[in-house]
Amino acid sequence: MAYSIREYRDGDATALARLLAEAIAVIGPHRYSEAQVAAWGARHPGPDRLKQRVDDGAMIFVAADSHDVPVAYAMLEPDGHLDHLYCHPDHTRRGLALEVLMAAESKARQLGVERLFTEASELARAAFERAGYEVTHRRDFEIVHDGKAVPIHNYAMEKRLD
Repeated sequence: MAYSIREYRDGDATALARLLAEAIAVIGPHRYSEAQVAAWGARHPGPDRLKQRVDDGAMIFVAADSHDVPVAYAMLEPDGHLDHLYCHPDHTRRGLALEVLMAAESKARQLGVERLFTEASELARAAFERAGYEVTHRRDFEIVHDGKAVPIHNYAMEKRLD
């Protein structure tokens, strides 16, 4: 299947929110418990919040299939923070995560950003490492879900662009 990399368009938000939810629900259990997946999924934004993030300056880079349907994306904030990296479960292991990360990096360089940084899940860590990011430390924290504190972790990672 042919893919293209493009910037976010009005109208993508619903597809991206659905993609994010499916990625967490289907791929999440490969590295996280059922409780962790439920807590992680519950804290992520719907389409309106994604639109608001773009309106507030975030840039989203989308991998789209041959029908222009989003199948992966990365969200870059103006300060170099990569907040989202998600790939639809039916389109993993095709290099799309690396492609959207490289698109975000290219934009960051154009903006004069000197350092990219993220908090990568167990699932996304390898993609960030392939893109040249290094782990600075593991982050252990809790997400409150259904009135319970659910322990979970991710990795603080960064890449210098100088």
